[in-house]
Amino acid sequence: MKNLTSKIGMIAMAGLVFTATSCTKLNEELYGSKSVSTGGAGSASDLNGVYAQLNGQTNQANTYALQEHPTDEMMGPTRGTDWGDFGVWRKLHTHTWDAFHQQVSDTWDELNTGVYRATQVINTSGVSTQNKAEASFLRAYFMFQVVDLYGKAPFRDPSASSDANPIVYNRSDATDFIIKDLEYADTNLGTAAVAGHASKAAADALLAKVYLNKAVYKASAVGGPFTFVADDMNKAIVYANKVIAAGYQLTGPGKYFDNFSWNNSTLSQEIILGLVNTSSNAPANAHNRWRMVMHYNQSPSGWNGFTTLADFYKTFESKDERIGGSYPGLTNLNGLTTGFLLGQQYGPGHVALTQRNGSPLIFTPNVDLNYSTEAQGIRVIKYFPQPKADGSVNDDYATNTYVLLRYSDVLLMKAEAIMRGGTDPNGQTALAIVNNIRTTRGASELTALDAKALLAERGRELYWEGWRRNDQIRFGTFNDPVDQRPSASDKSRTVYPIPQRAVDSNPNLTQNAGY
Repeated sequence: MKNLTSKIGMIAMAGLVFTATSCTKLNEELYGSKSVSTGGAGSASDLNGVYAQLNGQTNQANTYALQEHPTDEMMGPTRGTDWGDFGVWRKLHTHTWDAFHQQVSDTWDELNTGVYRATQVINTSGVSTQNKAEASFLRAYFMFQVVDLYGKAPFRDPSASSDANPIVYNRSDATDFIIKDLEYADTNLGTAAVAGHASKAAADALLAKVYLNKAVYKASAVGGPFTFVADDMNKAIVYANKVIAAGYQLTGPGKYFDNFSWNNSTLSQEIILGLVNTSSNAPANAHNRWRMVMHYNQSPSGWNGFTTLADFYKTFESKDERIGGSYPGLTNLNGLTTGFLLGQQYGPGHVALTQRNGSPLIFTPNVDLNYSTEAQGIRVIKYFPQPKADGSVNDDYATNTYVLLRYSDVLLMKAEAIMRGGTDPNGQTALAIVNNIRTTRGASELTALDAKALLAERGRELYWEGWRRNDQIRFGTFNDPVDQRPSASDKSRTVYPIPQRAVDSNPNLTQNAGY
């Protein structure tokens, strides 16, 4: 096999693990050079290697952390010596990160590696149309995240000289690049809905999201003001309608958490794109989502980390099923409930749990970012484990499919595009779309809809799914004060800094304003 040395804006990937089917090898070298095998690129095994990059989206750190922790729905409080981690979580919540922040650097590496590996497949001579279309979708997905988080995107053609520095697309040009990739994928992918693979519906859903955010990505300055063009909103509606026509459906009343259960691949008709786990092969570690919040004495034992903000919890009506509660096959065996965990917690056999010091394990709304006790903060269980008959849990191979794109998100994107000036050829109104979701989830109908109400609804439907930062920036609330962040942050915070080591290694990269 021939090795090609490439510099992707200082990608230093140590210990990166891909699926066993991928033959590509990464080696960290000085100054961010990366040795990438090009033998057999474009084959099914190489495409599987690109898909494997998506598994990083399930980590409690990196992309997920950057998209959730700085928002109004998540924080990572320090509990004594637990979760101190040199302040990385606190800095995300307080918007005080810099170009040396660990999650900022690691996410840059991870996403740009995904772009490069997808490009290898696309550029291989003789690659099948199907593989090229799937790789084009995956490249667009990774680059979308880069553009959304960092405001610019380095790009390296694998056929370029090993000594050449990657070019850098500005935010506007990168957005156009993403749209072209998705249009190619949309034209050439099949209509079959397979959660673990790119499909026409997945391309349509991501195209709707790109057009909805185009005003942000084409703005003359980060943080706005944003001008939402009717043509872009109409395009978002067109692509949303294509997804709707594909036959996806909202889970029925009382079934919201079926979208995230251990057998959600069977129960949910909302999963457009997901990462599939089985009892024998679970590369997308869905168990991170419950372990990162659950207390040490819960079953399964958790890491006692992240919480939601009390003000976010208060936006739910008590009868809204999305707030959580008992789940058959879980709560009756294990004691764990879904949604927001507040108050006394229980284990198998409905035994009241205690903290490590023996006092009752009662989760409280109050939380201190710097000095929380082990029971402070409302926890969130969106994904949850499958208990055994005795209520115990072995979640090493959690079978929950991890959701990346979901049908209700598409419906809410369509409603927003209509609200922002688009026209639905099918004649639906934004209010009707939102109320259909709300009544399905057990919430009362709204009598009117404005930007504030729609953002709140997106929060209630999609909380902790990795879209909140993207939403808040588009709606202009990302920099607003929240609990434990009493002052508004600067608009420069709506993009992250380019990791300093990337700027140092590629003269085509310039640092973002404000850093």
